Amino acid sequence: MKTIISPSILGGSFSNMEKIISDLDQSKAEYIHFDVMDGDFVPNLTFGSQFISDLRSKTKKIFDVHLMIRRVNNYLESYINAGSDIITFHYEIDEDIDELINKIKKNNIKAGIAIKPKTPWEEIKKYLHIVDQIIIMTVEPGFGG
Repeated sequence: MKTIISPSILGGSFSNMEKIISDLDQSKAEYIHFDVMDGDFVPNLTFGSQFISDLRSKTKKIFDVHLMIRRVNNYLESYINAGSDIITFHYEIDEDIDELINKIKKNNIKAGIAIKPKTPWEEIKKYLHIVDQIIIMTVEPGFGG
């Protein structure tokens, strides 16, 4: 089994993001993880698709985009167009999971599902054969840890 390093840029200084991306570009990390929060599905707010799009030209690393947002389908196309390589969304949203996975994969992007700490992993068992990534959170979405 291969270990993949995917550091989150959430802990970095947004005023110095180009330097952070440059440093990550020189590292052994294969992915760059973006924790997208909407202030609705989670209590905090981070950045949107334009931020990701602005950074896309700065590196060839894989952009691992974790959407902690409520209305994924409303915003999915903008994250696809921003240059995401992997898009993971939460099982706990009130949307058609299969439709979202199909839409992501139809655009030649890897799809993932994330679950909150209290969600039994068995809830996503039926999706294991069609997703490329699973995130099992150990802290409530919207907070670091």
